[in-house]
Amino acid sequence: MLLFLVLFPLLLGALAFMLPSERWRCWLLPLAGTLHLGGVTSIACHPLPVGDLWLGLDPLSLLVLLVTSILYFACSIYAVSYLQLRSDRGTRTIVACLLIFLSAMTLATAARHLGLLWMAVEATTIASAPLIYYNRNRLSIEATWKYLLICSVGIALALLGMLFLAYAALLGGVEVTLQFDHLLAESSFLSTAWLRAGFVFLLVGFGTKMGLAPLHSWKPDAYGEAPGMIGALLAGGLTSVSFLAILRALQIMNAAGLGDLARQQLLALGVLSLLIAAIFMVRQNDVKRMLAYSSVEHMGILAIGIGIGGIATFGALLHLVNNALTKGCMFLSVGNIHRAFASKKITDIHGAMRRLPISGTIFLAGFFAVTGSPPFGPFISEFTILRGIFAGGHFWLAGAFLLLLAIVFIGMGSTVLGMVQGTPDESTDTAFKDTFLLVAPPLLLLLLVLLLGLYLPPPLRHLLEEAVVMLEVK
Repeated sequence: MLLFLVLFPLLLGALAFMLPSERWRCWLLPLAGTLHLGGVTSIACHPLPVGDLWLGLDPLSLLVLLVTSILYFACSIYAVSYLQLRSDRGTRTIVACLLIFLSAMTLATAARHLGLLWMAVEATTIASAPLIYYNRNRLSIEATWKYLLICSVGIALALLGMLFLAYAALLGGVEVTLQFDHLLAESSFLSTAWLRAGFVFLLVGFGTKMGLAPLHSWKPDAYGEAPGMIGALLAGGLTSVSFLAILRALQIMNAAGLGDLARQQLLALGVLSLLIAAIFMVRQNDVKRMLAYSSVEHMGILAIGIGIGGIATFGALLHLVNNALTKGCMFLSVGNIHRAFASKKITDIHGAMRRLPISGTIFLAGFFAVTGSPPFGPFISEFTILRGIFAGGHFWLAGAFLLLLAIVFIGMGSTVLGMVQGTPDESTDTAFKDTFLLVAPPLLLLLLVLLLGLYLPPPLRHLLEEAVVMLEVK
């Protein structure tokens, strides 16, 4: 089943290159999204045994794969109408790259070998670069090159971190391998100095792909120039996969008795990310760049939750789910608003709820969700992380956490309310209207976020608890 989930998007990607019909090529995306979500759901209902293999799913990777699959399914439905509206750009490249991107994210999630994980994460970079360049203008090519350059440097640092892990095994007198389960089993024999160095490079390398500050500089440009659905996949899918890679390194550090050191480094980057996001989200004039800094903020929240540990780890993993779904909702609705006003400049957008009643309302509700307002899911996950911070006696951190979240809420709120309220300028009317396939996916994601704020399904709670055990066992 795992091989099927990795290989069939590649086959559909090859088919997308060969299909002559622009119209029918778009429907390969919802086909892939439906099959992938069905396969992941089947695995979730009947978990596969994890052995000493190259591929396998444990509770942690299954959680990431499940949320990534849900997000991709929603974006694949949205893509059909979006690509028909952008028929002048053609669909061969974007459809093929989206399918390859799905395959690469699945492979990275399921990899039980760190070398295979590294290769899959690098493949996501290559597959997503043409997606960022989709609009083919000066700003998009600049964003694409910046994305490729910075993320490739990060991936190179991650590779160096893996070499340090291998050298730690060599000095420890154990078999030199990057097989994850073997490293966990032999972690007590690994050279401590080289293991510490390896974790630093892995954190910096994969933290670059995740978008932790100060390694986030590619995000505002890439998210700002990419289509809305691509921003959704990057902010909700790629970041989750990159975070999983960091958690794999944390597991090895935990097993070697160095978990406290690793958590301190995560905590430092988390606080810095939250601070940078709060500063740059105030008076931001580009709505997609604003969402990019919101992504930096939530990556910081994830790092803080894992860095604190205990009940905050549960909150962080729940927040991973909430963040992916909320970012998908926000980026898809912003994509509709962008089309309706022919601009993503906040000063050009007023009265979005009048021009696009459904998309404007979804965007406003998404703002309350993404800023951690009740009754949405991020409120529960952020509150759980805050409980963990107080339980650990980190009162100064709790105060800073609340202050920075308040700054984000105020800064983002003034922007969003100005966009959705008021009367739209008739001179900016593009005759774009909401359609079912363009509003159903973000609405579905918003309803899921609302559900997670009101009720946590027992199967998901059980999966989260199993994942927490994997990260907390020392």
